Amino acid sequence: MEKEKRKRQGNLLENLFIVVLAFYPLRHIAWGLDLWDTGYNYANFQYMGTRHMDPMWLFSTYLANVTGNFLTGLPNGDSLRGMNLYTGLFVSGLALAGYFFCTRKLRMPRGIVFLGEMTAVSLCWCPTAVLYNYLTYALFLASVILLYLGLLGEKRGYMVLAGALLGTNVLVRFSNLPEMAMIAAVWAYDFILWREESRKEVSSGTEGGGKKKAGKKEGYWHRTLRHTLWCLAGYVAALVFLLSLIHIKYGIDEYITGIGRLFAMTENAQDYKASSMIMGILRHYVENLYWAARIAVIAAGGMALFAGAGWLEALLAGTAGKDKPKGGGTAGKGGGTFRDEAAGRGVPALRLGVRILWTGVCAAMIWWLYKRGFCSLLFYSYDPIWRPGPLFLMLTMLIGVIRIFHRNSSREEKLISGLVILTVLVTPMGSNNGILPSLNNLFLAAPYTLWESWRFLRLGERKIKGGILLSAFPLKGILTAFLALCLFQFGAFGAGFAFAEATGIRNATDYVYNNPVLKNVKMSPEKAEWMRSLSEYVMDEELQGREVILYGWIPALSYYLQMPPAFNSWSDLDSYRFEVMEEALGALEERMRKNSAERPVIILEDEYALRAAAYMGDQEAAGSAEKGQTEAEQKWDILLDFMRRFGYTKGFRNEKFAVYR
Repeated sequence: MEKEKRKRQGNLLENLFIVVLAFYPLRHIAWGLDLWDTGYNYANFQYMGTRHMDPMWLFSTYLANVTGNFLTGLPNGDSLRGMNLYTGLFVSGLALAGYFFCTRKLRMPRGIVFLGEMTAVSLCWCPTAVLYNYLTYALFLASVILLYLGLLGEKRGYMVLAGALLGTNVLVRFSNLPEMAMIAAVWAYDFILWREESRKEVSSGTEGGGKKKAGKKEGYWHRTLRHTLWCLAGYVAALVFLLSLIHIKYGIDEYITGIGRLFAMTENAQDYKASSMIMGILRHYVENLYWAARIAVIAAGGMALFAGAGWLEALLAGTAGKDKPKGGGTAGKGGGTFRDEAAGRGVPALRLGVRILWTGVCAAMIWWLYKRGFCSLLFYSYDPIWRPGPLFLMLTMLIGVIRIFHRNSSREEKLISGLVILTVLVTPMGSNNGILPSLNNLFLAAPYTLWESWRFLRLGERKIKGGILLSAFPLKGILTAFLALCLFQFGAFGAGFAFAEATGIRNATDYVYNNPVLKNVKMSPEKAEWMRSLSEYVMDEELQGREVILYGWIPALSYYLQMPPAFNSWSDLDSYRFEVMEEALGALEERMRKNSAERPVIILEDEYALRAAAYMGDQEAAGSAEKGQTEAEQKWDILLDFMRRFGYTKGFRNEKFAVYR
């Protein structure tokens, strides 16, 4: 009966974990207004196609756009809150997939896994509208799980499917090509398996008097080649199938042209160069070695302290033993008894005193880290995770390396450790955000790190090595203090941070009532006023559905105002090259002249509206103005020239936006 009761309680607790992991990622679906990435991606979903999108972004994130376009057709898919709900469910799915895999297959404790998944969800700083990230993470996690199950069970189908998912990911985001590095896990696991089999063969041969057992052991190269070909078959098959679909719909030439532009954009967007991306990742780790080294010095000091205390403890115990007569009686006139009792009391008192002292040192380390600016309490910004995050990743990889080379680790543990390390290293490849993508994809790594840490904390604390007493207590104290700091920082960050214009949302207390897309979404009073007045003008003038040219880091307006972009909603972005914009404007002019097409509305951000007013108000100065030299200046010049030649005039302006028609 008692066992049945505990089982029911465990099931209820797990059901609670599942419900929380399903709904917690949706906590911010109605919180804040982002004028950059959120609306930009939703505009690409709604107006997907070569007419309203730059082919480079259409094809480099093709499957993400297809998925997003499907979501816009669901109930409430035409509202910001509805789309936030649908894209937020991808995070819910990732958290639940990680939870079930870790608890069912890896046999991790449910409470620790839940804490790890909550940590992973809290660190999802990227808006869920950037679906090419979250769809990438979903397929990546699924491929890792399939690789793990396929390698352990020698299941060909799983490995083929894992390769197919990684191949599919290239069409989700072209920069996912580096995920091919996951094949290293296959090669490493096959090597581990080969070594274990070789050792068993030697051992059995020795025990049997040198006679070898019957049976043929598969060679390392044969097994590795077989596994590699299985994975490669799935990878290539997925690519061929998806590229064939693109060829049927758009033509393969269009795809090649779009991807070609992706490589060409690095001339202007320097942070997208492979070297820049790799250096950005390394820079985060190198910069945070400053903190890692200081924490390591504190830990080393603790080890020395406990080693010294162990020596003194042994000395006291030895002194007590020397004063005991062989028969066990008293020595002398009570002196021996007194010294024996003092030493007996001194040993546990010394041990307790050193532990209390070290607990105080660990608490002082946390205070020192906050005092030195290691982490911040401004949870609406990235500051709370900017330094603890990289150290948490470094801890994850350190644990993984230790477990891979530890002689008592099973092949299953070595495999999952290698997969976790590869996930942390590969995830940020192809992004210009440094290691932040790795922090956004901890659905396997966070539970793994907490689980391995928990196992270490439960180990014995004292052992003699080389005549020196080594205690694990100092390391346990440092690890506990650091993890407690991380869990607090990450949890509070997740509760208080929601992305808007590359920072966090603050003062979200107001609503926009005259725009159905923004219905029931909280934002700052300032943004609400901007959007209310602009939405009123668009509705009064019946501009919904009209094509629009946006300039000035306001790409989200295309979705919020339901106005399809004339060619690209973020034309001032560095990755959108001058030559491409010039070609797009030329095609637009041709269309306007030949088909008598209605000229698009132009909306400028306030900074550019001021410059446009000065430029267009003085025609003589405009005619003699020197053309810009930088890429951004050249793009702005051709847009101004377009506005002047077609006689655009200002129809509306508030503190943030100006509308020209």
